[in-house]
Amino acid sequence: MARQREFDEEKALVAAMQLFWEKGFEATSLSELTSRMEIQRPSLYAAYGDKKGLFEAALRKYTSAHAAHIRSSLQSFSSAKEAFRVLFEELAAKGHGKNPNWGCFCINSMVEMAPHDEKFEILTREHQMYLSVIFQETIERGQRSGELGSDLDAKRLAQTLVVSLIGLTVILKSRPEQAFVDRSVEGILALLG
Repeated sequence: MARQREFDEEKALVAAMQLFWEKGFEATSLSELTSRMEIQRPSLYAAYGDKKGLFEAALRKYTSAHAAHIRSSLQSFSSAKEAFRVLFEELAAKGHGKNPNWGCFCINSMVEMAPHDEKFEILTREHQMYLSVIFQETIERGQRSGELGSDLDAKRLAQTLVVSLIGLTVILKSRPEQAFVDRSVEGILALLG
C-alpha cells in the first residue's frame, strides 16, 4: 500500500515553481527548495526523485497553466485582432510591473536548460508548438468571420506571433523604454493586417 504524502503537494509544487522561476535551476539549492516548500529532503526525493525531477514537474505545471490562460484569454474575445491586441498589450504592461526580471518560466528554462538537456529542449519546444496551435486557431477563427484575410498563412503567422511573444517577454527583462515596447507591440499587431 502506497504511503500517503505528508504535505500538500500542490502548495509545495507551486512554492518550488516560484523559486525556480525567480532564481533558475542552477542557482536554486536543495536547502532553499525544502525550506520554501516546507518539506524535508526525503519527502522531496520520494515525491519527485531529485531536483531535476522537481524542476520538470514545476515546469510542466507552469506550461499547462500558461497555455490554459492564453487559450482562455484569446477565446474571451469575438474579435481575433482584439484578442491578440489585449494579449500583447497586457504582456507589455506586465513587463513594467512586479518582478519583470522573472520573465516567463518556460522561456527562462528554454534559455538555461534546453541547450544542455534534451528533455527540457523537447518540453519547451512542445510548449512553443502548443501556443502556435492556440494562436493558429484564433487566426483561423478571424479568417472564418472575415475579420482577417483568407490569404494569410495562419500557421506561419501563428508561429511568427509565438516568436514575437517570446522575444517581447525576453526584452522586457531589460526594462526597455515604454515607447520602444509600444512601437514593437504595434509592429507585431500589424502582422494581422
